[in-house]
Amino acid sequence: MEFVCYKNCSTCKKAQKWLDENGIEYILRDIKSEKPTASELKTWYKNSGLPLKRFFNTSGMLYRSLGLKDKLNAMTEDEMLELLASDGMLVKRPIIVDGERVLVGFKEDAWSVLI
Repeated sequence: MEFVCYKNCSTCKKAQKWLDENGIEYILRDIKSEKPTASELKTWYKNSGLPLKRFFNTSGMLYRSLGLKDKLNAMTEDEMLELLASDGMLVKRPIIVDGERVLVGFKEDAWSVLI
């Protein structure tokens, strides 16, 4: 299982603590230094069952500074994937990738499927 996070993110810290407390083994991946590729993001998006827009870190400074709230609707799927792959800080985190199961953002009740 891969745990994709940003070390300074409070939600990521909370999720990591939860994983540790529940004895769940994972491989840590820092989204800033080892950003996901467009191909990885496409696979994660397809396996998550979520809309692609849910993969954007809408509360991040970069998202806001680029004015993406108003631009995403006009973008193609490939354009969105390339944009997400361009900077890990645009990607919502944490992400759990466990085989074909992908969880985006930390919600304890949703993550309970990992136990």
